[in-house]
Amino acid sequence: IIRLLLGVKNKQLFCSLHMHAGPGCSSVGYGAASELGPLTVSRFAAGLEFNKFAWNKEANLLFVESPVGVGFSYTNTSSDLTNLNDDFVAEDTYNFLINWFKRFPQYKDQEFYISGESYAGHYVPQLADLVYERNKDKKANTYINFKGFIVGNPLTDDYYDSKGLAEYAWSHAVVSDEVYDRIKKDCDFRASNWTDDCNKAMNTIYGQYQLIDIYNIYAPKCNLGQTSAASVVDKALEYSDHEPFRRRIRLFSGYDECYSSYAQEYFNKADVQRALHANVNGMLPGKWQVCSDSILKSYNFSVLSILPIYSKLIKAGLRVWLYSGDADGRVPVIGSRYCVEALGLPIKSQWQPWYLNKQVAGRFVEYHGMTMVTIRGAGHLVPLNKPTEGIALIDTFLLGKQLPTHR
Repeated sequence: IIRLLLGVKNKQLFCSLHMHAGPGCSSVGYGAASELGPLTVSRFAAGLEFNKFAWNKEANLLFVESPVGVGFSYTNTSSDLTNLNDDFVAEDTYNFLINWFKRFPQYKDQEFYISGESYAGHYVPQLADLVYERNKDKKANTYINFKGFIVGNPLTDDYYDSKGLAEYAWSHAVVSDEVYDRIKKDCDFRASNWTDDCNKAMNTIYGQYQLIDIYNIYAPKCNLGQTSAASVVDKALEYSDHEPFRRRIRLFSGYDECYSSYAQEYFNKADVQRALHANVNGMLPGKWQVCSDSILKSYNFSVLSILPIYSKLIKAGLRVWLYSGDADGRVPVIGSRYCVEALGLPIKSQWQPWYLNKQVAGRFVEYHGMTMVTIRGAGHLVPLNKPTEGIALIDTFLLGKQLPTHR
């Protein structure tokens, strides 16, 4: 597992698990090098530049590549790559954390939080659940001072996320009334296998999203041409027939053509790999990829809903936040609102705007046990699209405060 520890400001140790897609994307390539790390890849992969909105201004950051096979990570047990599922990822990442704390015991007593985006909507709560369960033996050497988690535009529940994707496309004028009526008539999103008629209707949405950026519907589409990262999305479509949920098209989540192209070019430079002490044995099959299509193809999508874990960990008193860039068509705010509302939590403070620089930065609602936040105008990658709002968000979360409600 590739790991990077960056920054030493506060007492918190913030573990950032940025899994951006489907799954199979690099938290180093995306989270560290494109979004919230202290150094990000500059345009056209010319080099690195300082990120003045880096989240290590607020806490230490630990980036973890997961599952194995992502980025520069590899395994000496080839069967691992054919057994990838949510349980495997949680156990593997937990074992990494335990061994990491043994290696760096100076961080063991610091407050520990977990974060992630997109398919990390599965990874993060499941890892949190595993840490919580193993922590019940407080005398064990494996105890982690775990306090909570925060997820952004997270895949959470198949039914609500699929329903939200369709409603968002219609409500934001991506598809016609007729298409949406067909979806409402032909699609039962509670079924693990969609009918042919439902697939045809949903393919109309995906077809329209090929023309724009599904991850930020109001942003210009990258015009660098067919990048290697872009081809990964096409392969995801090709592989849809082979997935456990028959003909379910799962697009990579967190994909940004231009930025992923820069990261991909940068991490394939020989001098960069030498400087990172990465791929020293030539274990990497082919070029470094920001997203691994082979992992997407082989991954066993066995968990349909993470909501039971939310209920459990909220009752346990952990700090739980969910944030959503409201211009994301892939994991839209509508689906996330359905997910949060399904938890049936009593409301602490009503849906209201929060402010930054005298402007509405988004909205939030506080429940007893959980907070949901939107970031106005951000797409799937909030720290990339709205970096000022992103760092204000994580600062507020770590301090356990309320977002500003006045200009």
